[in-house]
Amino acid sequence: MDLALESVVKAGHAILEIYGEKYETSIKQDNSPITEADLKSNEIIKSILSETDHQILSEEDKDDQSRLSQETLWIVDPLDGTSDFIDKTGEFTVMIALVKNKEPILGVIGWPTEQTIFAAQKGGGAFRYSENGWRKISVTEMSDLTQCRVVGSRHHLSDKEKMFIEKLGIKKFTSIGSSLKVGKISSGEAEAYITTTNKMKEWDSAASYCIISEAGGKMTDMLGNDITYNNKIVNHQNGILVTNGLVHNKILEKFKKLE
Repeated sequence: MDLALESVVKAGHAILEIYGEKYETSIKQDNSPITEADLKSNEIIKSILSETDHQILSEEDKDDQSRLSQETLWIVDPLDGTSDFIDKTGEFTVMIALVKNKEPILGVIGWPTEQTIFAAQKGGGAFRYSENGWRKISVTEMSDLTQCRVVGSRHHLSDKEKMFIEKLGIKKFTSIGSSLKVGKISSGEAEAYITTTNKMKEWDSAASYCIISEAGGKMTDMLGNDITYNNKIVNHQNGILVTNGLVHNKILEKFKKLE
């Protein structure tokens, strides 16, 4: 946990330095953008986490799949929300998870522009650092679906997702970047996040998985299956549903009827 926290703080500082300057942006093979900040953050995180013996699966490194034989590994997104970084919304994060036997047992998310950190360890609860102090966080007890506050992607919200959210009778919907959607639900500031895309990958959710679970919420795919990590295919094939737990099955049931 100390190494993960050190990593997000130092990487966050480096990202903010680049954020205020002119920087190079290029496009990766999957058409997603990458900046100097992604690469610098990756470098810093890897140098700190290499103090452990665990392999690192990072969005910005080639995956040779040798990790598949490992019981424990780090899963890292050095800059989650690169589009938000480029658009200067401030809604981008650094994500680090430690996964053991396919389950995240530690998750840390740093939000550099707000000097905020979300952190959790399996069995130890979830915490948020902001305004110079740590406090324990937990999900809400809202069970009325129509009263739920739903958060969704700013850049990738599909027509199918918009239609489904309307069908649920949701009135309160907010677009927000990166893993901050799960941070909001874990902190009791929203109740659900729905995405049906198969483009999300393990590094987009591993840290969040631990944090939402320890905050009393739930993360599955849109078919209700548990999400596992350190798989050969890193894409989440059936989307992701994150909730406070109380409205989880209601949303899954309604989604099944849609299919």
